[in-house]
Amino acid sequence: MTAPMPLLEVKDLRVAFAGREVVHGISFHLHAGEKLALVGESGSGKTVSALALLRLVQNADISGSARLNGRDLLTLSERELRGVRGDDVAIIFQEPMTALNPVYTVGDQIAEILQLKKGLTRQQASAGAVELLAATGIPEPARRAGNYAHQLSGGQRQRAVIAMALASNPKLLLADEPTTALDASLRTQMLDLLGRLQREHGMALLLITHDLNLVRRVADRVAVMEQGHLVEQGAVGEVMSRPQHAYTRLLIDSQPQRDVLPAEGDAPVLVEANALTVDYAVPLGGLAGWWKKGQFRAVKPTALCLRAGQTLGVIGESGSGKSTLALAALGLLAHGGELRVAGQSWLEARKARQETGLRRVVQVVFQDPFSSLSPRLTVEQIVGEGLLVHEPGLSLTQRRERVVSALTAVGLFKPDADPNEAAQDAFLSRYPHEFSGGQRQRLAIARALVVQPKVLVLDEPTSALDVTVQKQVVGLLQRLQRERGLSYLLITHDVAVVRAMAHSVLVMQQGEVVEAGDCEQVLASPAHPYTQALLAAAV
Repeated sequence: MTAPMPLLEVKDLRVAFAGREVVHGISFHLHAGEKLALVGESGSGKTVSALALLRLVQNADISGSARLNGRDLLTLSERELRGVRGDDVAIIFQEPMTALNPVYTVGDQIAEILQLKKGLTRQQASAGAVELLAATGIPEPARRAGNYAHQLSGGQRQRAVIAMALASNPKLLLADEPTTALDASLRTQMLDLLGRLQREHGMALLLITHDLNLVRRVADRVAVMEQGHLVEQGAVGEVMSRPQHAYTRLLIDSQPQRDVLPAEGDAPVLVEANALTVDYAVPLGGLAGWWKKGQFRAVKPTALCLRAGQTLGVIGESGSGKSTLALAALGLLAHGGELRVAGQSWLEARKARQETGLRRVVQVVFQDPFSSLSPRLTVEQIVGEGLLVHEPGLSLTQRRERVVSALTAVGLFKPDADPNEAAQDAFLSRYPHEFSGGQRQRLAIARALVVQPKVLVLDEPTSALDVTVQKQVVGLLQRLQRERGLSYLLITHDVAVVRAMAHSVLVMQQGEVVEAGDCEQVLASPAHPYTQALLAAAV
């Protein structure tokens, strides 16, 4: 009995830019109804390879063959390819906020595809858009069809993007990191949704990801890419349990490991809150909205205690209030109740004109280092900026010494390896875009460390990083805490990072702390159903 012909068969695919090859002759196949995961870190070539199949990579030289139902996509004319894109092959992009047009409603964007690809009338297309949104599980699909992207939650935006991809009943769905920007429970919902829709429509799924937990849960087979080479492929169970290539083993072993000093119950308290609340003003409907604002309570009465040298992990979904809590701790949001940092409240500090001094005590490391670092400033300017505010009396030489010391502490700069002053000048003159994602996060940590704070607020410090880089950054933060006695307020939805770093944990749901206690105890025996659901979704 002959084996069925693959839906997609890729042979010796090569992609080059300006003569420099970045994808080196990879080959794989995908049958109808099958799920193949293309795995690797950023820069491995997985996204470029997938987009090259539809010739969506600009200024690239593409060779090899990519046969979809026997037709070589790489030899089709642009006009023929337009018939394939969206009809036979659809794409779900990583970030739905950038994939959706901000000036059109989501319903109009889906209806446009139905009109172009299916020849439906405007009225039929509008009705079809609502049906597709309903199929993805969006509540009140008729109302949501009239919403713009910014009016939807992250999960709803991703569902809208999936509805757009399914509008023309494609045979093959390319999903590029479809759950990276989502919380654990939303990630589970999206995976269940994709699995159900894939079975109902009989689609093949090419999943592009660096999340191995996602691969284990979704894929039938996996192909591992490293620096443009396909180094290993096979059934998921076989590859995950018995990896043959060193790079595959590295990816599998990249789970952060717990390496923290035991908590000391008598250590000084650095951040303390009692009955802390945060309210936002919201518009009121009707005539009342002309005269006054309503209030939305983003953080309900909350108590917390963070001691010197310890980490307090705050976990929850988007909208749970965890980032709002962090902003209050940083003195960036007005709040009710009591909140003291190093024994002083922000209100007291402002009245005594000591706010600048208190800001030196608590610093922040943001989620996305690329957007939090100014592209116009050099490394020396970025890291040294805080010293201009907090220690303006330092000379240029002293400031540079402190900058180099901070960069050395985070492992970005090794002056002993190259004491040459010209080499140091060249490094300090570089800009953020010249560094990798992991290096940029180290740069962001150095910027916070340079003023010698006692507390770091870590807002999703590893979520934008690849798995191996995540492990490196977690290891760096653990080392800095041991060496400097730093305290961390860790805001995250990544249970693995909390498990590796936190001494105690707060679990937040809709602005309320539903469970709190020792980290290992809470994660081992969660009492609240919401905590149990978060942990189940993280498996």
